[in-house]
Amino acid sequence: MKYNPEVHHRQSIRLKNYDYSKEGMYFVTICTKNRECILSKIVGAHDCALTELTAIGKIIEKEILITKEKNKNIEIHEYIVMPNHVHMIINIFANGAQSCDANGAQSCATNGAQSCAPTGKTVGDIIRGIKSTVSAQIGYPIWQRNYYEHIIRNEKELYKIIQYIKYNPINWENDKNYRN
Repeated sequence: MKYNPEVHHRQSIRLKNYDYSKEGMYFVTICTKNRECILSKIVGAHDCALTELTAIGKIIEKEILITKEKNKNIEIHEYIVMPNHVHMIINIFANGAQSCDANGAQSCATNGAQSCAPTGKTVGDIIRGIKSTVSAQIGYPIWQRNYYEHIIRNEKELYKIIQYIKYNPINWENDKNYRN
């Protein structure tokens, strides 16, 4: 069915009037279409649970690493490929200058991202690049429309999100994206 604004009433989940090319840190989640568990398996139990990547999951991980290497003004700070979604923290720097402090917190995130200069590449550009390249390599689209993002505003938030990503395999059965 073709998009019809009279029927579909799509609304953006992005923060209105926010420039997503601004220097700062962003927590992003990309889900597979219909939350299909095709990216990895959770192996082990309890405190020892880890992800074991499928062939598709390995392509995604490779693309995340390539994206990190080929873009001077971004860093993928932390990521995990779960069975049906990918979490990552994207750090966007102005003009390729990385300005993290010793704890990995980017100065604009701790001082309020509003004051930082735009970098040219948006979070949407980065996610679109990863999603389209992975789909092209696999030969068919695997992604749900859109993605979830959260602007990380301070070090406390950053720390909580890093912990969430690291312990996501252990908490898989309680995850809102969980599918058996």
